Amino acid sequence: MSSEGSSERVIKTVTTRILLATAASFPFVLWYAHRNENAGVALQNGPLQATRLYTGADGQTHSDDIQMKLSPLAGAPPTIEQSEPVTVSHSYLERAAPGTFQSWHNSAARRYMITIHGRAEIGIAGGQKVIVEPGRICLTEDLAGQGHTFRVLGSDEWVALFVDLPN
Repeated sequence: MSSEGSSERVIKTVTTRILLATAASFPFVLWYAHRNENAGVALQNGPLQATRLYTGADGQTHSDDIQMKLSPLAGAPPTIEQSEPVTVSHSYLERAAPGTFQSWHNSAARRYMITIHGRAEIGIAGGQKVIVEPGRICLTEDLAGQGHTFRVLGSDEWVALFVDLPN
């Protein structure tokens, strides 16, 4: 057996373990993002919301708030709910330094973006700004058109979990 083939197997095994660990940690990250009292979207037994960014018929990125459907978890206390399982293609963490700015661009994939730390603004059609901070979940679906801008606000770095969904 060549060392090259053995190395490829080790890389595949490590990559698989990282992806499984990331997927397994997703519920914890959501919980962690929402435990902050200053979260952009407070739960407090109300509906769990996500901000959806999408391309409108005008080719511009728009946003709306959508409710995430939660159901009681079988066998768990009534205070625990969960969403429907979602198949993911991959996930990763991203960090951006204070002052980072990205000009107009599209989302590279349909994905959830969950801010863990820091604040940023997403510029969309008509000069509107969507502020993302810990506890705010975004579903980015603006794969075509003009897209959006991105800017890190304040003096803290911005950290988020990206969870890519199959298109």
